[in-house]
Order: sequence, then structure tokens, then C-alpha cells
Amino acid sequence: MQQRTLGRSSLQVSVLGLGCWPLGGGTGWGDQPIADSIAAVHAALEAGITLFDTAEAYNSGVSEEVLGQALLGRREQAVIATKVSPNNTEPATLRAHCEASLRRLQVDYIDLYQVHWPITDHSVADAFATLQELQTEGKVREIGVSNFGIYNLPDALASGAKIVSNQLNYSLLWRAIELDIQPMCHSNEISILAYMPLMQGLLVGNWTDPEQVPEFRRRTRHFSSQRPETRHGFAGVEALTFATVERIRDIADQAGVSMPHLALAWVMAQPDVGSVLMGGRKAHQITRNTEAAEITLSSDILGALDKATEELRNALGSNADAFQGDEGTRIPF
Repeated sequence: MQQRTLGRSSLQVSVLGLGCWPLGGGTGWGDQPIADSIAAVHAALEAGITLFDTAEAYNSGVSEEVLGQALLGRREQAVIATKVSPNNTEPATLRAHCEASLRRLQVDYIDLYQVHWPITDHSVADAFATLQELQTEGKVREIGVSNFGIYNLPDALASGAKIVSNQLNYSLLWRAIELDIQPMCHSNEISILAYMPLMQGLLVGNWTDPEQVPEFRRRTRHFSSQRPETRHGFAGVEALTFATVERIRDIADQAGVSMPHLALAWVMAQPDVGSVLMGGRKAHQITRNTEAAEITLSSDILGALDKATEELRNALGSNADAFQGDEGTRIPF
């Protein structure tokens, strides 16, 4: 599988990575046997995936624990990325949480340590100074951020830390980062780690109307604020979202590839994308999805996809937070 360099670092990562939130089971995902999770990680390794992304917040650390178990004896094959929550970034607390992640992962160092969301309650400068100290001590190889926008990224960069990646929600159905954030990442040589490339299953193609979508996955701004558990207060764009899915399906049929493979290949082809973090809880899902890494889309298909999704991109706007409205966004724009 193709390997790409993250930002101005020495880290080489596979163009497809494994997002490990589902591996811990729990809220929204349901029960997940540990044996299935371990098999999924091993299938990813066999398929050439080297990047594994988790977080301390994923099911209260269970995702980290499961990933650590799965990589026992295979640590050298993996680039491990995890994340610290922004409310845990006061220096002493940050150190303690880094140590806790190391213990759960059963490793001596973290390849890519990321701040999960913008820091609002602690000193940004102190947090990134601590991250650099952890880097000097060998506990962290590289520093990254996640969900940092045009008002948060400059503060992090001003700390002097070398930030090599910004993990962002990016897919054919969620293109908000293209308007402001991606250009800023490009200017600062920061690679994008794209998460939710299949938009929580909408781009798998199994659902043709909102009622078919599981409740846990109907919380984004694509859906009406009248849906349970939404917090964005936005009217939603349900009809446009599913009309866009059908346009993408038509292009996939014309290209002779499956819709999920097309969707993954499109994100991989976008500027500054270092790796695309796909989900998958079963070994066969991982094996099937990694076939997308072999697909190169023509300029005609890429152009058709851009055009087919432009109306939805414009309707959703430049707020890169899929779950919060413009007033309460965690990624100011």
C-alpha cells in the first residue's frame, strides 16, 4: 500500500489508516467482541495498513486497550496515533494522561500524539510546550492536532511546536474544510488525516432515505434538528443529502466501482491528505475496504464528483463541525 509522509516529519503512514473508535464497542457501536477487534487490526496489518488512530476518549480508553492487545508482538509494524482531550491539557494533567495512554496501549512511545479538539480552558502555549517536552523525552515522536480550524491552528503554531497533521472530518458529503482550513494546512505543510470518509455509512450506499439510518448516525447537520440526540439546531438538508448520495451512486456505477471504494478513492486524491481513516469492526470489512487503495480516479470522474457534491457543500457552509450549529461550533470559522 502507498505510504505518505506526514507534514515535515519522518513519519511514513499508509494512505488508508484504521480508525479505531468502533473497536472498543460501547455507546453508539454496541457490543464488540475483543477477538473480532483483534482480528480486524490483524487484517489491516496484512493488507498493508500501518496507521492506527485511537483516543483516550473512545469508550473511556477501551479502544486504546484493545488496540494495544492487538499489536502485542507487532508494534514495529504500526504507527500508533492517539489523542488527548482538550480539557486534559493543563501540563501536569497532560503528562498523566499521556502516561495513561502509554499504559493502555502497552507501548513505550506514541508515534503521533494529537490534541483532540481546540483548547479553550487551558493555556495553549503551556499545553504545546508540554507536548514538546514529551517529544524530547521520547514518549511522543510527533505532535498533531484534530479538528483545529483557522482560529485555533495559528495559536498552536505560535507555540513553536512542529505540528505535522490535522485530523479533520472530510468526505464527499462533508467538504467544509476545503473553504478555509485545507488552504491553511497547505501553507503550513500540515498533512490532513481525513476521518469519517464514508460519512458514518451514508456513502456505503445501503440507505436511501433518512428513516433507514440508525439513530446514532442521524446527529450531523445533514439531518433535521428534530431528530433525537441532535444538538446543532439546524434545519438539516436531508432531501439534498440523499439526492447527492444518488448522484454519487450513478457516478460509481458509470465508473464500474463500488460507491464506498469511489468515496475513499476521492478523499485519497485530495490535496494535502496524508491518510484516510476508514472504519471497520470485522476483518472482512477491512479487507474489502482496503481495495480502494488500488483505485486511481480519472480527472473526469474527480470533476464529476466535485460537481455532484458542490450544492451540498455550499448548503452546509464553512462550519467544519458536523455536530454543532454555527453558533455553538467547536471549530470557529
